[in-house]
Amino acid sequence: MKLLKSISSIALIAFILPLTVLAQKPKGKDELVTIQTRQGELKLVLFDDTPRHKENFLKLAKEGFYDGTTFHRVIDGFMIQGGDPNTKDSDPGNDGTGNPGYTVPAEINPNHKHVRGAVAAARQGDLTNPERASSGSQFYIVENHDGTPMLDEAYTVFGQVVDGLDVIDKIAALPKDGRDHPLSDVKMNVTVEKVKKKKIARKYGYNYNTQALEKK
Repeated sequence: MKLLKSISSIALIAFILPLTVLAQKPKGKDELVTIQTRQGELKLVLFDDTPRHKENFLKLAKEGFYDGTTFHRVIDGFMIQGGDPNTKDSDPGNDGTGNPGYTVPAEINPNHKHVRGAVAAARQGDLTNPERASSGSQFYIVENHDGTPMLDEAYTVFGQVVDGLDVIDKIAALPKDGRDHPLSDVKMNVTVEKVKKKKIARKYGYNYNTQALEKK
């Protein structure tokens, strides 16, 4: 009887183990986004279950839309915001008001929280934008190490920084003026490369099942 129980236990473990292994080795490739700044590099993974935001961000990045734009609003202990095409001109007074000429329908998912390193879409307020449609290009990245849960389910979270969390801190801590505008421009250059998901999971400790970092 004890032998049969032992064999059954071994069989059960043998059945469960491959599932665990498979869960840690996702198949296929993903498009890894790199945002390069003078303060360092940020690497992002964008969520498949916010497809419109993912497709739009990747399209703009591949077209070079974001190259030369800046993180125009930084608040230490909160977030850093960028992606406004107006930041390419010489007038800092219009920073934060630009867009590519369209909005993206909200894809607010209660499973996506404003954790540290979360990438979310900026938008106009509820009074003028009751449908909570996102800016066509502006986004922000959560810097607060405890997250910003007061924003959960109010804005579309569509990605996660998987590497470079310390760079977010550096940008957020920069000297700024009364409008939270950095005194020196924080310009970005954005590139996209296809990388195997299992490599991303292994290298950065990103779990594709939970869509969260495990090692950071």
